[in-house]
Order: sequence, then C-alpha cells, then structure tokens
Amino acid sequence: MAEDATTLVCGVDEVGRGPLAGPVVAAAVILDPHNPIDGLADSKKISEKKRNQLNDVIREKALCWCIARASVDEIDELNILHASLLAMTRAVQGLKQQPEHALIDGNKLPEHLPCSAEAIVGGDSLVDCISAASIIAKVERDNEMQEMDKLYPGYGLAGHKGYPTKKHREALIELGVTEIHRKSFGPVKKVLQQK
Repeated sequence: MAEDATTLVCGVDEVGRGPLAGPVVAAAVILDPHNPIDGLADSKKISEKKRNQLNDVIREKALCWCIARASVDEIDELNILHASLLAMTRAVQGLKQQPEHALIDGNKLPEHLPCSAEAIVGGDSLVDCISAASIIAKVERDNEMQEMDKLYPGYGLAGHKGYPTKKHREALIELGVTEIHRKSFGPVKKVLQQK
C-alpha cells in the first residue's frame, strides 16, 4: 500500500505485549516523502545493530515521531490489548504535526484518535511508516529494559527484555515479583498466589 505524498499519514505500532515486565511502548511516525529511508522492515525481522542504526535515521529524517507508553498498572487494570491501544492513541495524539490519517499495525483500531485510521494486519512488514514506528518503539523499550536490569538485577531483563523465558520464570520464583511485573499475567499471578 503506497503512502500518498500529499496526505500526512502516520504509521503506528506497539512493542511489548508479550513480556511479563515493563510497560507497553507505542510509536507513531510521519515519514518525509522527500527524504526516504532505506531498509525499513518489521523490527522483529532485523538485527539489533541494524535496528539501532535505523532508529537514529528515523528520528533524524522523519517529519515527526512520538513515543508513548502504557504503564504496568494500566496493563493490569485495563488488560494488555486495551493498554496497547491506549499507548497507540497517546503516540498519535503526541505528534507535533497532526496526521490526517493513521495506519495501525494489527486488526484493532485505538479509540479517540484525532484523525481517520485503518488497521493493517502485518502492517509492520508491509507499510514503511508502520515499520518505522515498530523500530523506534522496539529500540526505546529494549533500552528501557536494559536500564531496568540495573535496578532489578538477577531477572535477566537486559537479555530477554521481560519476555517469559525459562530464566525469567525461574528468577520470579526465586527472587519474587517486583513492581515492574505485570500481576495480571499468568506466570506472575501464579508466583503471587504461591507466596
């Protein structure tokens, strides 16, 4: 699907629905049609080094971008789907230039967007502005989890970024649940019930 150069279109994606810890992070990006970026793809399909390089290029070349999040408390209160949609809404609302249309990765549309929108399944592989959003959201969240690893040592957050790996689940049992853990998620809930 081509992005129309005359309409301000933002791509929106979120990262971090699956982890047991940390916020869900969303990004909205309006690319500059006169300043294209090579190599955009789904953030999960490119190496960390390439993602970090593209992250810098996107932040520099895009017309505007915004990163927003929904907290662990909001995830536990609303559920992960609604928290993800909330983070996406915040990202679009936070753009310095108001888009006329938003292309959202997935099959659900966030509420209260300031513009028209459509959901595109697999959009992070199909549409450049969604790929760009997926890249800067992933780099932002990965960096946050590396910082959290220093605050909460022993869980391996810098490595697995909060995802439910064997090491992470074992650390939860051994070290207990922290304030950055999602208490509504099965493996975390289970540890809390056993205490």
